Amino acid sequence: MKYQESVIPQMSVEEATKKQFEIVDFITKEFKDNEMFQDGDRGVHPIYKRPRTTAKVEKVMANVFGANQAVLVRGSGTGAIRSLLSALLEPGESMIIHSAPIYMTTKETIRMLGLRTEEVNFNDYDALKQNVTRSKAKVFYIQHARQQPIDTYQLKEVIQIVKSIKPEMIVVVDDNYCALKMPGLGIQAGADYSTFSGFKLLGPEGVGVVVGESAIEIIQQRNYSGGSQVQGPEAMELLRALPFAPVSLAIQSQQVEILCELLNKGEVHGVKEAYITNSQSKNVIVELKEPVAQEVIERSKTFGAATYPVGAESRFELVPMIYRVSGSFLESTPELVEYGLRINPMKAGAETVIRILQNALRDE
Repeated sequence: MKYQESVIPQMSVEEATKKQFEIVDFITKEFKDNEMFQDGDRGVHPIYKRPRTTAKVEKVMANVFGANQAVLVRGSGTGAIRSLLSALLEPGESMIIHSAPIYMTTKETIRMLGLRTEEVNFNDYDALKQNVTRSKAKVFYIQHARQQPIDTYQLKEVIQIVKSIKPEMIVVVDDNYCALKMPGLGIQAGADYSTFSGFKLLGPEGVGVVVGESAIEIIQQRNYSGGSQVQGPEAMELLRALPFAPVSLAIQSQQVEILCELLNKGEVHGVKEAYITNSQSKNVIVELKEPVAQEVIERSKTFGAATYPVGAESRFELVPMIYRVSGSFLESTPELVEYGLRINPMKAGAETVIRILQNALRDE
């Protein structure tokens, strides 16, 4: 199947169930005396320099993701990336990035921090080795989810290559769309830091997470003011959502595969081909026989689909989402503007998506 080798394996429902139990086990070791029924404190605690509850949630997050430290920040995944890169790099310093369309907010982060970038094709391991060997860059930055359909690099293999040549090079992984879906984060594959959004784990809006090493202390110091802190009630809201995320996301992954299979069996008239990608989330890219993608998206909402994201897998996104192919994918395959749909079942079954597509394409 087209781009099949670029799909990143996710946890099965059974593996996700074990992860749920593991998360709750970590919670019981940190929160006692019925603290889970409390909403948490606010303000700059004199000992923790942030809300005490936030510090306790951060400890759970570090344990869940196998890290030494964790910090909750404002600005979701984008805020996590910005906070970390600003702690690791000074303006004018360099980092290595993949030679592919980069996520819009990451591109803006690089610009606003005044960072230099060295591009290398992560799919070409020989070129990667040569670049890392001669590079003066301090940070190696890699996105766990795919930036383009043709990406085939394996996260763990790339990190091992970098660390075998330059152990001192700091590896940062953007784990957005991958946390509690994949068997492990970048940090569990040998990276120094992982960043992701709590909003994509059914948590509250605006909370990002950084897990890793000592730069987390710099982030905490810079976020000292009360208004910069993730307050205790927000941290507790994220913590309470966390155990529900793995199984929910595993079921969603399962339905993506079922949907793709049904579409390729001809369940919906007007579909030329369907294939699974990790274009941000794991989803189905549908190529239509006719250039009517925009019309189909517009009609889909009248049959119950969502046609734009809130947080791309946030707690608000229950109904299936039928919308445009991601901007970074469109840069590499611009014809998908008129012929392509990106479909994420969210919390729906594949049959619901099929019904909506059949109705939306009926007049074509």
